[in-house]
Amino acid sequence: MINANFIAAIDLGTSHITGMLGKKNAGGALSILACETESSAGCIKRGCVYNVDEAAGRIKSLITKLEMKLQPGSRIEKVYVGIGGQSIRSVEHTVSRMLEADDVVTDGMINRLYEECKTCKPDMLDVLDIVSPAYYLDGKLEPHPVGIPCKKIEARYKLIVGRPSLRQYMLKSIQKHARIDIAGIVVSPLALDDVVLSEDEKSMGCAVINFGAGVTSLTVYKEGLLAGLCVIPLGGNLITKDLKKLMNVVETEAERIKQTYGSATANKDNDISIPVGSADGIGIREIKLSDISPIIEARSQEILENVYARLEEMGVMNALGAGIIITGGASALKNLKEAIHERLGKPVRYAAIRKGIVEKTHPEADVATGLLYQGTENCVIIPPSPEQTKPPVVTEPADPPVTPDPHEQKSPKQPNTGGLLRKIKKTVKGMGQLFDEENT
Repeated sequence: MINANFIAAIDLGTSHITGMLGKKNAGGALSILACETESSAGCIKRGCVYNVDEAAGRIKSLITKLEMKLQPGSRIEKVYVGIGGQSIRSVEHTVSRMLEADDVVTDGMINRLYEECKTCKPDMLDVLDIVSPAYYLDGKLEPHPVGIPCKKIEARYKLIVGRPSLRQYMLKSIQKHARIDIAGIVVSPLALDDVVLSEDEKSMGCAVINFGAGVTSLTVYKEGLLAGLCVIPLGGNLITKDLKKLMNVVETEAERIKQTYGSATANKDNDISIPVGSADGIGIREIKLSDISPIIEARSQEILENVYARLEEMGVMNALGAGIIITGGASALKNLKEAIHERLGKPVRYAAIRKGIVEKTHPEADVATGLLYQGTENCVIIPPSPEQTKPPVVTEPADPPVTPDPHEQKSPKQPNTGGLLRKIKKTVKGMGQLFDEENT
């Protein structure tokens, strides 16, 4: 089998599981070769695997779909997996060191601080990543501390933590039940940020809000570093469930109503009647937009108020120079962008993959693209081609030409007697035949 340098990634979303396969060129840009989805209904809630067997079955089906886009006989052996459930958040952890007089900060010192940080084990929490170290020398922030003398250095890290079950159930589902190795576990909100944000936006300060089906994630950057990360356990599915219950319609019809007529702000056309399917599946009835508009607006405002509260807690309202970036399936709700701008007074834009990251984007799979972009290991094994399996043809080397030795004495040339003997034999044979004829 041959190492193919393909990268495979899986995003475990509340509404669907997305699998993506791609390669990186010499410049690091992605070429996406396949993107497939499977429904995650019944196995993933709020970004967390809760039915291990069901999730494993969907993942195996997804892997099969991706393998069909490869050369026959190819096998995806491992994948990068995104983690982004409702319990994920960032906490700050500081590691400090006193220096001897006239000592300067070295690379080795920075590495030792990081290794010490890795030993931190918060109670009842699993550390998923360690990011954005900020270094303070004698109490002053210093972005590039190496080579500077000081008496004390502090390294303030952001630990990304979550419930231990978040990782455990994911590992059971993929490794034990689906029998796929994991190349790496990546924090999904951070992977998304890396492909939609520029370094200038992070330096100016910004917030990324990913409105998902089950959860809404929020990441904030200030002065180029992660200021905070949290996952709010509220998502677009709540609007769908509200409509299903209060309007007495099936879930698919409730989702259609939300996508077609839903708005984050009051709808001016409340007197319009809209057709909906009956819950019993028989016939069509009409409902007023004025009946559904308050339901959708109330739930969307609840989600937004939770986002605003987290921003207030982080103390970054005045540090969002680059504004708000929104993404996710639930961000398609009408007037959501305008509602956020009106409330915060900040510029708001929809997320888009940065130029140079990927040759062709998949707008509904930005998180999966971010996971793929983080990949460095080959994940696919392909069979060798027929030409590569043929045994090599062994040829005997030709004898080198013999160069006569000028000092070697040549033997005298022998006369060619072979032709003369043949002539004598023919003559004798002919005479014998002549004598036989005379005797008859």
